[in-house]
Amino acid sequence: MATTAPAHPVDEVPPVRHLAAFGLQHVLAMYAGAVAVPLIVGGAMKLSPADLAYLITADLLVCGIATLIQCVGFWRFGVRLPIMQGCTFAAVTPMVLIGTTGGGLTAIYGSVIVAGLAIVLLAPVFGRLLRFFPPLVTGTVILIIGVSLLPVAGNWAAGGVGAKDFGEPKNLALAGFVLAVVLAVQRFAPPFLSRIAVLVGIAAGLAVAVPFGFTDFGGVGDADWVGISTPFHFGTPTFHASAIVSMLVVALVTMTETTGDLIAVGELTDRKVEPRTLADGLRADGLSTVLGGVFNTFPYTAFAQNVGLVGMTRVRSRWVVATAGGILVLLGLLPKLGAVVAAVPAPVLGGAGLVMFGTVAASGLRTLAEVDFKGNNNLTVVAVSVAVGMLPVGVPTIYAKFPDWFQTVMNSGISAGCLTAIVLNLLFNHLPGKAGSAGAAAEPKAASV
Repeated sequence: MATTAPAHPVDEVPPVRHLAAFGLQHVLAMYAGAVAVPLIVGGAMKLSPADLAYLITADLLVCGIATLIQCVGFWRFGVRLPIMQGCTFAAVTPMVLIGTTGGGLTAIYGSVIVAGLAIVLLAPVFGRLLRFFPPLVTGTVILIIGVSLLPVAGNWAAGGVGAKDFGEPKNLALAGFVLAVVLAVQRFAPPFLSRIAVLVGIAAGLAVAVPFGFTDFGGVGDADWVGISTPFHFGTPTFHASAIVSMLVVALVTMTETTGDLIAVGELTDRKVEPRTLADGLRADGLSTVLGGVFNTFPYTAFAQNVGLVGMTRVRSRWVVATAGGILVLLGLLPKLGAVVAAVPAPVLGGAGLVMFGTVAASGLRTLAEVDFKGNNNLTVVAVSVAVGMLPVGVPTIYAKFPDWFQTVMNSGISAGCLTAIVLNLLFNHLPGKAGSAGAAAEPKAASV
């Protein structure tokens, strides 16, 4: 009798109770980042509280739809890996400029729709660039993703940017407690609990936070029970050349970042990303971005926050993240549920974020362990790429006096470091007269590119 080959862990469907727990864990890990972009853009445009609430629910709804497209996929859309989707921070500055001086929300949405269509068209081109991502480059990019996210966790642990009690010892103590619970559960708990260590840590942190006054559930009572986003709620999109050009630059940046994230998840799940699947993933990004422009939200990209969760929990099923997408759709349709999730204090997320984002960085080091650093310039490639990637993280205003397009590209440590790694790998390992590189060893045909 013929035996059926076991399903790859990426395609396995865990029991329903596991799906719900694992999926909720992913939602909690990315929620704060998911709602940050509409809050920043809407706040800069001085929108009313009602309009801000609308932006957030629309964002959560499309986050969920975008995640389902990426994980489940249809035709040539979706990488079919455990990838969470969320609004890209690379678009924040250009959108604030467009919204405040270049035509308002309708101009933002017009440029977002054009950028999404451009990503769909450019996806096959980026797919063919995968040969420029040997382990030397991918390991460096994954390392930069993890290290660049650590300040986000640090800000959460201190109380959240702009908090009146930012840096208070009580905030850091709560974050430290959550971190300790996560580590203890992962080390000593049974296998299932260890895989939801982050969720257990957040639940324990919330249980401590409530009696000590860290939480504010006031927004829950004010939130509506049902909220449905309708296309073009803020008006028919308008198309301004300057807005479109700036958003096309953002599209190139987000494609570069997404490429790094998809490769990272491919490494963590033992399902290597191929040129065709990379193109499918980028095409899904483009479709989600178009939907964002139609349903009153913003450009979408793979969320690096959740890459670390996949690595830490070793739960590789894409159906877990698809469940998280379904939860996000519910949160977008039921604003009161979203308000409950939003009440989780920043220090609680910070304690969990430290271990998740550190896991991403450690995964990059694991990939770099495959690279030969003897008798070549690979160490220089890693050193300079990490340095360039960390510049905007450590000194956020370093490019403040440069043109807007330059800031859009270089203010993202991930895109800056990724581009640097690609260029330096080509310079040292692929130009005539340079041979014996780790990149070439890992990818014999690349030297002829």
